[in-house]
Amino acid sequence: MKLKSIVNISAVALVAGLMAGCSDSSNSTNTPEMNDYEITVTNLSSNQPLSPVAVVVHEASYNAWEIGSASTVGLENLAEGGDNSTFLGEARTASSLGAESGTGVIIPGSSELIEVSVQRGSDLALTVATMLVNTNDAFAGRAGIDLSSLSIGDELNLRLPIYDAGTEGNNELAGTIPGPADGGEGFNSDRDDVNVVSRHSGVVSNIDGYTDSVLEQSHRFDSPVAQLLVRRVN
Repeated sequence: MKLKSIVNISAVALVAGLMAGCSDSSNSTNTPEMNDYEITVTNLSSNQPLSPVAVVVHEASYNAWEIGSASTVGLENLAEGGDNSTFLGEARTASSLGAESGTGVIIPGSSELIEVSVQRGSDLALTVATMLVNTNDAFAGRAGIDLSSLSIGDELNLRLPIYDAGTEGNNELAGTIPGPADGGEGFNSDRDDVNVVSRHSGVVSNIDGYTDSVLEQSHRFDSPVAQLLVRRVN
């Protein structure tokens, strides 16, 4: 009898161990590990409000824009009218891991923090973009920022260069700029410029003899207009 009891107890322990092992395996399968990031954009400009920021965390193979190549329709919408919804939709279609929007316009001197959580991977990258709304089609951003080296608590601090979407001529005329300097048209599907992305040369304004411009000195820029802080929190 004593021997039989020992055998029974051992069998129960073995079954319990197998069940526990199955439970742990199931949990690990159903609960993916996540990376959490805080993305903070600060407006450094004198008088260029920034449209709601588009934030995309993606695999390294995704590219939202490239100098010398035509803008996507989503980038055109963002750069001409400040609407990032199509841009983010394109990213989601391209299997981005996380695509988020800021809540509103960032006025000069202000910041916004945007949180994004994505499934952990080995080649994560970040793309951010925002329109300078007192322009025809200028946007500030960075594409393909490498996140793979960031451990929990690490930060990246970068300036955002300014690009020209190349989809609308930089004529600075009344009725063509959606920001408060003009209150004119935003997105227009017609493309009347070079139709390739390039670095922006800046606005002329009406102080240098271009009397038809609705822009003034305060709208000019000759350096990055936005600061980007990326912090991994998990």
